[in-house]
Amino acid sequence: MTRNWNNWAGAAFLTGAAVGLSACGREEAPEPVPTESDGPRSIFEKEGEGPAGGPAADALPPLETTLGFPDGTSELTEAARAELATILKSPQMGAGGRILLGGHSDSDGSDEANETASRERAEAVRDFLVENGVEEERIEIVAFGEQNPVEPNALPDGSPNEEGRAANRRVEVTIETEAFDADEARAPTLIETITQTDEAGGEESSTNGE
Repeated sequence: MTRNWNNWAGAAFLTGAAVGLSACGREEAPEPVPTESDGPRSIFEKEGEGPAGGPAADALPPLETTLGFPDGTSELTEAARAELATILKSPQMGAGGRILLGGHSDSDGSDEANETASRERAEAVRDFLVENGVEEERIEIVAFGEQNPVEPNALPDGSPNEEGRAANRRVEVTIETEAFDADEARAPTLIETITQTDEAGGEESSTNGE
């Protein structure tokens, strides 16, 4: 009986000591200090890369817009002037890249006449930009004529599609940003990095085995 009591008392003492030591060794960890990089982040997103794998915010993409000439002339409409005023204030314009003006026409008329009309529309846009301080050396004009319609020029029955023709009379404006390259701006994803590392490791093992 005495032996059983001693065994029970010894076990109780050891258990209590272990609990006490465990409690003494456990300290409250300080709260982590949030940093700018804290927050939800996709495993497919890396530094220098924006959400959903897009370019970082500081990568400036080209500016692309279309100016309409629905009345068939080469005169700038009020809507076109308003759009150009916005373009003049854009960061792409301020970056100093090349400006491409692609003039287009509908299919009404000869090829030569349509090419001339498309060029005159692009020249009207160029003149507006130059008058507002843009260097003419930055601007390049291409007259496409009726080659690249965005809408059918005729209806299925062969009659003129007036709405389509109005849409085809346009100038497409592109302001290039020389430093922007979609492939270079996008950093490799985590999966791509792991794959490249595995491939490099496999090639090294193959070389060592030869």
